[in-house]
Amino acid sequence: MSIVHTSLTHTFRSRILQSADHSAFKRKVGGVWEEITYQEYYEFVQEICFSLLESGVERGDRVAILSQSRVEWAFADMGILSCGAITVPIYQSNVASEVEFILKNSEAKVIFVENESQLEKVLSVRSNIPTLKTTVIFEYKNAQALAGAIPLEEFCQKGLARKDPKVFDDLLQKNTSEDIATIVYTSGTTGVPKGVVLTHGNFISELSDIETTVGLSHKDTILSFLPFAHILARIELYCGLTFGWTHAFAESIPQLVDNLAEIRPTFMFAVPRIYEKVYNKIISQVQDGPPVKKKIFYWSLAVGREVSQKLQKELSLPLALRFKYWIATHLVFNKLKQKFGGRLHFFISGGAPLSREIAEFFHAAGFLILEGYGLTETTAAVFTNQEHRYEFGTVGPPLGEAQVKIAPDGEILIKSKKVFKEYYKNPQATAEVLKDGWLYSGDIGHLTEKGHLKITDRKKDIIVTSGGKNVAPQKIENLLKANRYISQAMVYGDKKNYLTALITLNPEEVTKFAKAHRIEESKIFTHPQIEKLISDVIIALNTSLANFETIKKFRILKNDFSIETGELTPSLKVKRKYCSEKYKDVIQSMY
Repeated sequence: MSIVHTSLTHTFRSRILQSADHSAFKRKVGGVWEEITYQEYYEFVQEICFSLLESGVERGDRVAILSQSRVEWAFADMGILSCGAITVPIYQSNVASEVEFILKNSEAKVIFVENESQLEKVLSVRSNIPTLKTTVIFEYKNAQALAGAIPLEEFCQKGLARKDPKVFDDLLQKNTSEDIATIVYTSGTTGVPKGVVLTHGNFISELSDIETTVGLSHKDTILSFLPFAHILARIELYCGLTFGWTHAFAESIPQLVDNLAEIRPTFMFAVPRIYEKVYNKIISQVQDGPPVKKKIFYWSLAVGREVSQKLQKELSLPLALRFKYWIATHLVFNKLKQKFGGRLHFFISGGAPLSREIAEFFHAAGFLILEGYGLTETTAAVFTNQEHRYEFGTVGPPLGEAQVKIAPDGEILIKSKKVFKEYYKNPQATAEVLKDGWLYSGDIGHLTEKGHLKITDRKKDIIVTSGGKNVAPQKIENLLKANRYISQAMVYGDKKNYLTALITLNPEEVTKFAKAHRIEESKIFTHPQIEKLISDVIIALNTSLANFETIKKFRILKNDFSIETGELTPSLKVKRKYCSEKYKDVIQSMY
């Protein structure tokens, strides 16, 4: 029997009734993994709910959370929803001016902040936000520096006098599918963020279809590191209510490998950049290893690719191939699986396009990556590959009741219960993308013979050369990033007669190359040998591209793209407009 009901809070209630003593979350405290049961989850949420009510929060009020993903984020979010209010997530990477815009636009009454660093952002703009009455902080080192913020423990004390399980139970069932659950401000690759209004019904449609599509249960464990301010991670959080699994929080990206070995997750959500980094790390270690190990690895990979091709075509494996794959698994692939904890059924990829080459590499090694597609405006996935129905290079068939059609110009149009209500306070922007019940996604693509959707690129990112040729830059960039020496790439060439590229280097790999060739570290970015190294990569890539897609010139940038310096969105997609402006002198030097 399905546990998903008409609202997120009603679904939360059902999960607690069924799984009270089961582990809901794991987090590392003082070097030890601490478990939090669903019953403890319930108690924390109840305290936050009544404390918000005591603070004057009413149904429909907006309450913000400015924090990285952590268990308190989950508590605060469900506490907000339980009192009928609306959660406004803010990325921890947002600067003070962006925080100010979101708080002012949403007219937030309360904000939860992670620590003193995030509190500083709020304090610097608080005088400009008349609606903001209360600031609650999750953790702090110096109580004297809180400047009006209330520690979470102290805030929760406010609601204890009102705490009433019967009243709380009624509140959990009060939300309807039409009620607004959240306003998610898009990070945006261009322009001012827009507040995407999502209802409880949008989330319930998503969760219901995931429940019937993905084979997971309370026995599963997930290791989480994506920000809950991103819609994919938010669905990851709420899927815990659907399946009753255990949700473990990674300490950080650098500690992810150690955490994988400790938690031994059964599956994971990630964005493509994570898979690219893992792929490059594996290839680098093989290339730097002894010739015999290198030969064994590439033999095993060739066997794995042959198996992968058979499985993709749903063909049986010949006995001889099975035997070779058994050897390859024991010699190579089992070692890779142990690095991921040894229990992974599959990965889920979303948030940006995944290179087919990367997906096929992992599959050859025994890891299935199920790529999906969706937008904040579609409450995450509206297409997804499935464990027994997948096609690499595509984002799979429509999820559940979602419908799709392709406009004459190739734009993907979507109709679904998952499609958002509106852009908050922005009817003009809403009217531009919602037409006759269809969402105009802004993405270009087509359906394969199997009925799977293949994404070509963002409509606004398509490069039209001066010769009138249409070029999808993401395809070329993904091929470049698959090289061990390249970290990021941005292809440029709109209204130009040839394409160029901005390249950032993978510091670890390029430093190793420099040491091997006795190149001084200070000269890495200008040394002719490094230039030739990247040039050879591009020359090899150009042989696989149409003439109008080839890169004629490139420049190596000294610093990598990052969220903090503005080149990347929180889901690690390149902000093209921003980069084109920031590096316009570098780009112009290539024309």
